[in-house]
Amino acid sequence: MSILKISKIGHPILLKECSEIKEFSSDTLKKIVYDMSETMLDYNGIGLAAPQVHISKKIIVFRNPDNEEKDKIEITPLINPIFTPMGKETEDDWEGCLSIPGMQGLVRRFKKIKYSGFDLDGKEIENEVEGLHARVVQHEVDHLNGILYTSRLAHKNAFGFEKEITTYWKNEQNRK
Repeated sequence: MSILKISKIGHPILLKECSEIKEFSSDTLKKIVYDMSETMLDYNGIGLAAPQVHISKKIIVFRNPDNEEKDKIEITPLINPIFTPMGKETEDDWEGCLSIPGMQGLVRRFKKIKYSGFDLDGKEIENEVEGLHARVVQHEVDHLNGILYTSRLAHKNAFGFEKEITTYWKNEQNRK
């Protein structure tokens, strides 16, 4: 497995829609997914989309925050993913991104979604999730459509360096 180079904000690959995977079970697809998983873990990420590693294909990998234990990390690869909101309820929370290192933004996302896609063998996967799990899937699927979280800010000023956000924004919220 290899650690892949992360594309950063400003690179055009992050702003274009990715193409679908047509062929499953290939060694090439498996290698991409394994390398993406290794890269995500190496960068201490919770999710990663293929364009973030300079591959314009509809592939994401993410950690399942609901099932993680101290010594066990569950990674889900999802090919050609889509999601549908389950209701209109949204929530605002802070997000970061490996392609925008050191920064955070307050982002509005659907609270509960249903997502679907395929595993490495082309078998369909469907799941209904909420909270952080739903947020991660929405964030990564956005990458596949050329959308960065900065275009979904809940407030135009709710974006900045992690340290400043923690010092000023998050502490202000906690005092209320």
